[in-house]
Amino acid sequence: MACPDCGECSERVHSRYVRSLADLAVGGRPVLIRLSVRRLFCDSPRCGRRTFAEQVEGLTVRYRRRTPLLQHLVEMAGVLLAGRGGARLLEILNVPLSRTSVLLHLMRIPLPAPVTPRVLGVDDFALYADVYGTLVVDADTRLPLTLWEGRDAEQLAAWLRDHPGIEVVCRDGSLVYRQGITDGAPDAVQVSDRFHLWQGLSKRVADIAAAHRGCLSAAAPEPTPAPSSVTAAAPDGADTPARRHAKRLFEAVHAVTDTGRSINAAARELGLDWRTVRKYARASSWQECVRRSRPRRPTSLDPYLEYLQQRWDEGEHTAKVLHEELVAKGYRGHYQRVKVAVAPLRRGLPIDTPRERPPSPREVARWITTTPQRRGLHATERLQRIRAACPELNQTHDLVREFAAMLDARDATPLPDWLKKLTTSRLPALAGLAKAIHEDQPAVVQGITTPFNSGVNEGRITDLKLQKRIMAGRAGVPLLRQRVILMAHLRRHYP
Repeated sequence: MACPDCGECSERVHSRYVRSLADLAVGGRPVLIRLSVRRLFCDSPRCGRRTFAEQVEGLTVRYRRRTPLLQHLVEMAGVLLAGRGGARLLEILNVPLSRTSVLLHLMRIPLPAPVTPRVLGVDDFALYADVYGTLVVDADTRLPLTLWEGRDAEQLAAWLRDHPGIEVVCRDGSLVYRQGITDGAPDAVQVSDRFHLWQGLSKRVADIAAAHRGCLSAAAPEPTPAPSSVTAAAPDGADTPARRHAKRLFEAVHAVTDTGRSINAAARELGLDWRTVRKYARASSWQECVRRSRPRRPTSLDPYLEYLQQRWDEGEHTAKVLHEELVAKGYRGHYQRVKVAVAPLRRGLPIDTPRERPPSPREVARWITTTPQRRGLHATERLQRIRAACPELNQTHDLVREFAAMLDARDATPLPDWLKKLTTSRLPALAGLAKAIHEDQPAVVQGITTPFNSGVNEGRITDLKLQKRIMAGRAGVPLLRQRVILMAHLRRHYP
């Protein structure tokens, strides 16, 4: 047996003792190995150790009361399921261990030696509330390297200085990461990820659609009037109490805010909620503030509305009789729905036919940013009507398609002209985006023309969020780092 310090072999026995080792359960019963171990003398004059205990290869390790196989099981339970989950699994396998002990063994696992990557990915993630962290990923091997709390430039710059030789860094449009990479790795090529570029453009499109909410009603076609001999109700432009109230509030709010007063000051002076004041102050006309009634949704009675109108005109005004006739024609609905449907006819109004609801700004933004070939026919028709009614959204659609063409062709040559169009578009949201892209234009060009991207970062952050949820969001940064890195390497061995 060789001495663990000097490596010289010794056969002179000092003493013997019995060592107890826990092993994997057999047949559902725990196994305890009792092993007689020798303690040997080290006779080398150059060695400071006088005695040492012999170790059985594959069975014993110094200061450990478990076999390597059982210890590996405990460690993997901690990596896969963390504290409580790992303890429950070990209890099923007849290896009783507390959750704190599982975490203790997990934290003792040495992390793989860090290797300086050629292509690096950097992105942030939410730890909790308003606290964020930074994740660093090797984009070539797709393995996480480390993570830490915070997303300031100095931390990233210090890590990059400790790992020289990085050639490419993929990031989002963050000014903090841009500055950190410039300070820590000035020779590295920065790539502004195309996903984040498209995401930023999509948010601006949603803001523009929200600012032109009044144009979105053009997406719904005009409802076909129901056949009726009675006169219709009052038109939309008729004077109603709600419209008069909206007009008075609009004039009162603008009389205060147009003088330069703040939203909160105007709210205090008028005795209104600040959200109400903000809504009226942002509106360009009082008509935008009038609450519109929600269109009725289609029901199972809609196919029979024409028959109801016909029978009503013929003189049948009893809802019970009309319901029985509809049941004979295949209607499966309740009598009450028929009674409600003919109620407008009793007041001299037409039957309330279902109308298509105007799309939300988010829906319009999704239509604009979706490839035309992947839009449905219905969405395409509605978007065409909106573009015809709103020049601003039509212009936004054309600019988005131009940028999409650059991404598809990986050609950044039209980028300067496109940025000029954004600046002169008279759309504040796009003008702000043009300014941000212009300041980061070299990295944006790399993001458009090169195959490097932050897809690996986003995938690892998704996995990181899963590990956080497994630990109920209570894991600290050291434990989270340990599990994320070890889990990624474990998947390489057990895919």
